[in-house]
Amino acid sequence: MNKYMDTLLKSSLFSGIIADDVDSILDCLGAIIKKYQKNECILMAGNTTEYIGLLLTGKAIVIQEDYWGGQSVMSAILPGHTFAESYACTPGSVLDVSVYAEAASSVMFLNVQKMLTTCPVTCGKHNQMIRNLLCDLAGKNLRLGEKSKHMSQKTTRDKLLSYLSSEMHRHGSNEFDIPFSRQQLADFLSVDRSGLSTELGRMKDEGMIDFHKSHFILKSPAQGWTDV
Repeated sequence: MNKYMDTLLKSSLFSGIIADDVDSILDCLGAIIKKYQKNECILMAGNTTEYIGLLLTGKAIVIQEDYWGGQSVMSAILPGHTFAESYACTPGSVLDVSVYAEAASSVMFLNVQKMLTTCPVTCGKHNQMIRNLLCDLAGKNLRLGEKSKHMSQKTTRDKLLSYLSSEMHRHGSNEFDIPFSRQQLADFLSVDRSGLSTELGRMKDEGMIDFHKSHFILKSPAQGWTDV
């Protein structure tokens, strides 16, 4: 467990928990660690789960799929991020999204009922985990609201401006990395990939942004936007 300790302590779910308490907490919550290969399904739509997932290594993606094979990227999962909380906290609820490993990944699963049922000796660390879970769920709801705001914009440029502005505020800097490839970003914003790439190129030519792969720099009008 020591090799995952830094990731656990940096995750929002373990906020306020010290290293000396981690092993006892994991034992209390019935923690299970599973490994997945690239492109392997971690959770499949149509199933149920009683466990919260916490990514320890690798990268995963949350995808919503329709009956005819259409896909929409909902979010990316990086080490320390959790997933499936809402489904695990609602007994019997059926997953309407699937989670896939984008790279070889390790995932810790925590039994949510054991988390929500405090120990016989009600310990502060267990209560802290419950508070952290509540904050995690609230944060996920906020990000879903942000995604709806991005997708409600009329043009590809407007969707990009909305998304990149939100990422800037989230990182607290005008320079940041996004967790998506170009195709994933297009799916996330529900736009055509070629149209997305064209619009990004125009915005770069106009001096609004600079980027290399997933690294972006946003520039203010004072830095010299141009009309092309």
